[in-house]
Amino acid sequence: MIPSAVVYAGFILAFAGFVSLVKPLRFLGIRSRARGGLILLAGLLAVMVGMALPAPETRIAVPRTELDHFVPVYQFREFHSIQVAASRERTYRAIRAVTAGEIFLFRTLTAIRRFGRPGPESILSAPEHRPLLDVATHSGFMLLAEDPGREIVIGTLVVAPRGWRPRHSPTPEDFKSLHAPGFAPAAMNFRLEDNGPGACRVTTETRVYATDAGTRRRFAAYWRVIYPGSALIRRMWLRAIRVRAEAS
Repeated sequence: MIPSAVVYAGFILAFAGFVSLVKPLRFLGIRSRARGGLILLAGLLAVMVGMALPAPETRIAVPRTELDHFVPVYQFREFHSIQVAASRERTYRAIRAVTAGEIFLFRTLTAIRRFGRPGPESILSAPEHRPLLDVATHSGFMLLAEDPGREIVIGTLVVAPRGWRPRHSPTPEDFKSLHAPGFAPAAMNFRLEDNGPGACRVTTETRVYATDAGTRRRFAAYWRVIYPGSALIRRMWLRAIRVRAEAS
């Protein structure tokens, strides 16, 4: 989160400096075009530093979840949770059934991610009324594990070597054993825990493992730009699950 904050602070500084090259933003204390130029350079430098900050590796010593079994080592992660006034079973059905149209800003944010270009059905171009997890697992994501009422894990390759194609239809075991250079497998789960009578806690976690240093550096730049939007989507996704579970 800190590297992403540095990147976006740099974007804001760079934008203020760029505008001040045309007309100094005096209300921000930028009283000359020369100062605007310095702020522009400082902002660009902050962006470069934020993207270049190291991404430390985390290892799970004792696997406790299905996600731990598939991504026990990772460098990039986001985690969100929500309390739901419904049973695990009902909430799990909501996880399975929630659609893109129920997730606030989902279609807007994913359209921004694909720069407004139309494309084939995918999680970034999801139909409004089809269950989103079904869309994902039919368009590039793999169902890695499912324990109904407790956890579901899906995965995909977010980075692969140019021109690479799998020799056969990939399996969850293939995903788990992928360590060749040039790849970045990513997995996301939804997990449920009881939280009192008729209530549960839902968490969603995303992990990405870059298999070599070069891939890690390239993916870090991308991750730090998309992280705020990705985090917002995950939070809105959880809220949509809660609304559906509590209404059913």
